[in-house]
Amino acid sequence: MSVLSGKKIVLAVSGGIAAYKSASLVRLFIKAGAQVQVIMTPASLDFVTPLTLATLSKNPVYHSFFDEEEGNGVWNNHVDLALWADFMVIAPATANTMAKMVNGNCDNLLLATYLSAKCPVYFAPAMDLDMYKHPSTIQSFEKLKSFGNIIIPAEKGELASGLSGEGRMAEPENILTFIEKDIEGKLPLRNKKILVTAGPTYEAIDPVRFIGNHSSGKMGFDIAKAAANLGAEVILVSGPTHLQMKHSLVKLIKVVSAEDMYNACHDYFNEVDVAIAAAAVADYRPKNVATQKIKKNDSAFTIELEKTKDILASLGQIKKNQFLVGFALETENEIEHAKQKIQKKNLDLIVLNSLNDEGAGFGKATNKVTFIDKNFTIEPQDLKSKEEVAVDIVNKIVAHYA
Repeated sequence: MSVLSGKKIVLAVSGGIAAYKSASLVRLFIKAGAQVQVIMTPASLDFVTPLTLATLSKNPVYHSFFDEEEGNGVWNNHVDLALWADFMVIAPATANTMAKMVNGNCDNLLLATYLSAKCPVYFAPAMDLDMYKHPSTIQSFEKLKSFGNIIIPAEKGELASGLSGEGRMAEPENILTFIEKDIEGKLPLRNKKILVTAGPTYEAIDPVRFIGNHSSGKMGFDIAKAAANLGAEVILVSGPTHLQMKHSLVKLIKVVSAEDMYNACHDYFNEVDVAIAAAAVADYRPKNVATQKIKKNDSAFTIELEKTKDILASLGQIKKNQFLVGFALETENEIEHAKQKIQKKNLDLIVLNSLNDEGAGFGKATNKVTFIDKNFTIEPQDLKSKEEVAVDIVNKIVAHYA
């Protein structure tokens, strides 16, 4: 999965012949999973039509401050467009547009949006050979980079003038690759390896029946995705769940029982930097598992149970430099029980859930947690979606390595 998946991109098209490539660039961004909003300068309308880009982006295309044809007094809010974006990509970036960006000249919607942007801005120059090498253009490059903008270098090739040389806008595929690599290189968990457990475990009674719980696995899956989105290589060990994981940085290992999960965690623990135990592992399992389905004969039926291995405690015993995160689901004396678990299991952080909190617990889209670290610093959190809680947990990992 691309790092651009789910991201919001403003593609700003200025008036050069390379504007025809913007159609392919929109398609590539959409294919990567991004949302795209196109802004055009009035001059760019001579090279590519708004209808083409609107069809490909599935969004209206803006090219003026005010839609005079609509006659309804609605203006195109450049501030809203700028704040909406996770990234702004100016492609092609002509010499004229770059000079205006440098000097704060704000005579069209593209420039107004650029000056309002708080997100990273990429620009892909496109012009003829002599224009590209002119001292004023080189000065524009340096000034824009000093503002924090990121240049996507032009390529060499045949130019519109018939000359051949540097100045040709990078091909759309190369622009996409450049942006993806630039983002990946800046991700805070790049080069970190994280083990995450998720879901329930099923402990067999016989070939048909089992002891389990209501965990959906969503919390662990959301944590794995949030960590991968920040560049971590994730090993996700999951008990039985209907959830799917599609991310190039997540390796999903499916298990069934507590014993299976214990073995999988110990297989990988020594090679990871962080372990986050979000699974709802069964505390007990049947001591004897029937090889055939147990018949319903007697009015009462007794199962002798034995303890399963404590995965989290076992990892705490052998950890070296790993940052170890556990979960606690409590119904009474929550804080004290969580503190005891931190000490007993040698944890660096515990995520406390209380079934007394409305909106928290199994099978819910939301969760309300309290973070407690090994120094017993307590940080209660508001009720949030599980995706937001996952991001908060992963941000704790980022802060640890900052």
